[in-house]
Amino acid sequence: MDLLLSADSTGDKLITMVAAIILFVAVMGVLLFAVDRPRNVPSWLVFLAFVGPAALLLLWGLIRPAILTIYQSFFDRRGETFVGLDNFVALATSNDLRSVLVNTIIWVLIVPVAATFLGLLYAVVVDRSPVEALAKALIFLPMAISLVGASIIWRFVYEYKADIGDIQQIGLLNQILVWLGQEPYQFLLNGPWNTFFLIVVFIWVQTGFAMTILSAAIKAIPDDVTEAARLDGVTGMQMFRHITVPGIRPALVVVLTTIAIGTLKVFDIVRTMTGGNYGTSVVANEFYTQAFRQSNAGLGAALATILFVLVVPIVVYNVRQMRISEDVR
Repeated sequence: MDLLLSADSTGDKLITMVAAIILFVAVMGVLLFAVDRPRNVPSWLVFLAFVGPAALLLLWGLIRPAILTIYQSFFDRRGETFVGLDNFVALATSNDLRSVLVNTIIWVLIVPVAATFLGLLYAVVVDRSPVEALAKALIFLPMAISLVGASIIWRFVYEYKADIGDIQQIGLLNQILVWLGQEPYQFLLNGPWNTFFLIVVFIWVQTGFAMTILSAAIKAIPDDVTEAARLDGVTGMQMFRHITVPGIRPALVVVLTTIAIGTLKVFDIVRTMTGGNYGTSVVANEFYTQAFRQSNAGLGAALATILFVLVVPIVVYNVRQMRISEDVR
């Protein structure tokens, strides 16, 4: 049992994973075998039998670590001495850590809005066009690769070579600058614009997701509504403003909140492209740095707690909007 509860090495973790899979298969097998055997089983017992195991696993694998992380945020770097709110005070007063929070806010303000706007614009433009399938496949393609892969691709786009002698630029953007007679630019080193160049990568990936959801929502608008609007003589912009946008509002909320949650947790792009250096770090990357590179468990837990607190309101808002949409139907 100690091995399962405190797996440290890779071998121990694999054993724990296999044990969890076997336990899950065994529980589900017993449930499926016994589901139709007894007669006149109370409904609450059936509900408990199916929901209970999942609820227990959620409590153990999600709720318990969340509570322990919040508890850990009130202790020092070794997790031994109670320090109260010192870790959170450090987040608010340290210039470096404060810039991490500011960068995260910039990401959350820009990425969801930009990705959703571009996805909606693209969905409207290519809707029912002769090349709709090909156009959608091209914009959705970045979603098929990992964020690390996307980061490596864009590192080549931003690659910098000093303009000395006959040195050829490898980066696409710097080559374009050279063709235009400009000096090459350090896209990933020069702040604060380097944060925005990282943001472009995530927008590039998420636009395909937004386009897919919003395109499906646009096609779900009843044809009789759009035909009636055309008969009334509305223009294309009026159709978009008064018919399309209100008709896809639930999908817009889902896309915005989903991308916002993904943006709060963004880690791969920052870690792969700059390592969080040059003033580009965000909360998720700083959490990793403090907890696993600096061995500061208290500050790392405080950053994870901040991330958790930021995500919860978005999730609650998303659930409320989904309930409102269901009530309207």
